[in-house]
Amino acid sequence: MLPALFVSHGAPTLPLDDCPARNFILGLGKQLPRPDAILVVSAHWDTDSPQVNSVARNDTIHDFYGFPEPLYRLQYPAPGSATLAGQVREALLAQGLAGAIDHARGLDHGAWVPLLMMYPAHDIPVVQLSIQSGLGTEHHVRLGNALFSLRENILVLGTGSFTHNLRLMDRSGLAAPEPSWVREFSDWIHTALVEHRTADLIRYRSLAPYAVRAHPEDDHFMPLFVALGAGGNEARVERLHSSTTFGTLRMDAYAFS
Repeated sequence: MLPALFVSHGAPTLPLDDCPARNFILGLGKQLPRPDAILVVSAHWDTDSPQVNSVARNDTIHDFYGFPEPLYRLQYPAPGSATLAGQVREALLAQGLAGAIDHARGLDHGAWVPLLMMYPAHDIPVVQLSIQSGLGTEHHVRLGNALFSLRENILVLGTGSFTHNLRLMDRSGLAAPEPSWVREFSDWIHTALVEHRTADLIRYRSLAPYAVRAHPEDDHFMPLFVALGAGGNEARVERLHSSTTFGTLRMDAYAFS
């Protein structure tokens, strides 16, 4: 069975940036068994209720502005999978989670940025599932629980950010020093993950130190809870990577298997 993954996707420029997180993600695909398909859950598709895309080939959505021109030339035309989209929708319905199929949407940068580095040949079918940030952490654990059985041959990949406060980014450079509050929040989350304190994680905004500073809005944290749920109650939790970009963007990655 394949692991469920959470990967921090960082700034859209990550494929062009010389930093430890980029180097980690470049090697990540080679460390995993090749999946039959990939189900990606990105922070950048946020809907009122779950939606799954089903297209013949995924468009590359450049959902950002003001970045270097070479970034807009990057494409990730991975095939879609109507079969997997249908399986995801049925899995959600079986858990009482109504889902809809979107026949037009491609992959936003939260999805294609890490996939471009993990599987550059873009020859593995990719389906994207939306988050519902307004429904909170417990809802996203339920979403993940619904996907557990798909992991036999499908890679469930959540992509967001371990910390995500753009207003407090240190724009002096990628290697800007990490503030103590970023480290304290991240250490608390890591300990709760490895100790299987799911109830505490669900309440992280009131329990974790500096939680609201780390995530003024928690959309970028929701894919972690999907991966956590998809790992199952007895999952082995492994931190695959930890680093920081621009001081306040923690780029941690986890496997739940």
